[in-house]
Amino acid sequence: MTVSSAPGKVYLFGEHAVVYGEPAVPCAIERRATVSVETREDSRVRVSAPDLSLDGFTVEYGGNGDERPDVNVAEGLVEAGIEYIDVAVEQARDAANAPNAGFDVTVESDIPLGAGLGSSAAVVVASIDAATRELGHPLDPEELAARAYRAEYEVQDGQASRADTFCCAVGGAVRVEGDDCQHIDAPSLPFVVGFDGGAGDTGKLVAGVRSLRDEYDFAADTVESIGDLVRRGESVLAEADPTDHPPEDVLAELGRLMDFDHGLLEALGVSSRTLDNMVWAAREAGAHGAKLTGAGGGGCIVALDETAETETALRYTAECEDVFRAELARDGVRVEDE
Repeated sequence: MTVSSAPGKVYLFGEHAVVYGEPAVPCAIERRATVSVETREDSRVRVSAPDLSLDGFTVEYGGNGDERPDVNVAEGLVEAGIEYIDVAVEQARDAANAPNAGFDVTVESDIPLGAGLGSSAAVVVASIDAATRELGHPLDPEELAARAYRAEYEVQDGQASRADTFCCAVGGAVRVEGDDCQHIDAPSLPFVVGFDGGAGDTGKLVAGVRSLRDEYDFAADTVESIGDLVRRGESVLAEADPTDHPPEDVLAELGRLMDFDHGLLEALGVSSRTLDNMVWAAREAGAHGAKLTGAGGGGCIVALDETAETETALRYTAECEDVFRAELARDGVRVEDE
């Protein structure tokens, strides 16, 4: 049996605009999806997902992709537990030239589903890594990220970005612009994440931004403005010492840019009342800045605050179901002890 884990991520800047070739800077965080894979004697796939619903679920189905499991679990959770595993298995089989390989797969995760923290990307990256290693054909992080992107692109009907899978594969802070993905130096930023308990519909939100951008010139200008903001944020990161805690002026400028970014995302219609209320709670508690992270519509916000004040404020905010501090994950995908 092989066990791999991959981190979740937050967007410092750039979600949605990255779809149109603008740069984005996501950062891996130490919330992980862990996937255990063991080969079988047949070509079937058995998926156990103890964390993806209140009671978890286990399904087994054929290896040809035609047979679908019939389980009494919400469709979105089945998608998380089955469709992403399907495409990850196909990528692993292709990489290892083992088209008939069967697997027992167990998925465990402490990343909230559909909340903008890269849960699906982490599951896909960890699944492909564990399966290819189990077949004796480990992949380097760049090839792993590319295959994970293809898998997400298939499940998400072409709406996926390379940002999530590349960040989960290599860890740390990354810069993504079109097909160009690079690791960048960044200090240990004091992330605080607030979660409203919900999840946005990524496909609908991305389609909504596309519709606005096609109809209104100012919406297209807003997307370009997010790209300009990201470039400014990159220059601020480049001036900081990646081996040290960031100084107050760096945090202040990054926070200010995060606030601007949230405003631009609001203008594109992808925020929500719960996200806005959490953002304002963080700001009023003294955070350097706060914004939604991911597709929006519900899910998570990320704030910069080295003190405990933002965590405390969010715990007393009615819209916030959970809050936690998230360290920058320097490691991307990694093999865990069995």
